[in-house]
Amino acid sequence: MSLRPEVTIVDDDAGVRDSLSLLLGLHGYAVRTYASGEALLEAVRDEWRGCLLIDLRMPGMDGLALQTALASRGVGLPVIILTAHGDAGNARAALKAGAFDFLEKPVDDALLIEMIEAATRIEAETHAATTERAQVERRMQRLTPRERQVFDLVVAGRHNREIAASLAISPRTVEVYKARMMDKLQVDRLPDLIRLSLNTNGNGVAATERA
Repeated sequence: MSLRPEVTIVDDDAGVRDSLSLLLGLHGYAVRTYASGEALLEAVRDEWRGCLLIDLRMPGMDGLALQTALASRGVGLPVIILTAHGDAGNARAALKAGAFDFLEKPVDDALLIEMIEAATRIEAETHAATTERAQVERRMQRLTPRERQVFDLVVAGRHNREIAASLAISPRTVEVYKARMMDKLQVDRLPDLIRLSLNTNGNGVAATERA
């Protein structure tokens, strides 16, 4: 996969696809192009990153219908709608459906690059956060129910003796569970443990208790 930000263009006008590809390539973007919404839907993959430039008026599936279809498939890439037929109604419909922006053709090159930079930056940040949460959840699932209890009490600010009394175990046993729990979660300090807890939004799932 290219390490450059990726932009996927969907436009039935070959001249527009070529000119946009040249412009974006000069600005360091990897580019995919498709002549129709149907072609994009056949090709799109979950691992794609970057953003989408979609023409509003196309034969067959138009830009708004394509935007809806992508959303129904869970494709979260930011969508920038391009059109030579801009009006308030179309802009409102696109933005209400979740478009990142709505630009009229002929598009100012500087404005387009600015919008793409913003869209790809936000997508990269969102993807990184989602990946981190998934990694945290996988670590949380390695905890036994008892380790998860200790985790919850530690991040709630309870001291070892309080945890021991709450769970009817010794403070020394609390230390053992805490060490195991922090090792599985790959953290060394309490602030890191609290930060991890916030990343899970309280949804970490404990694994089945093991001997």
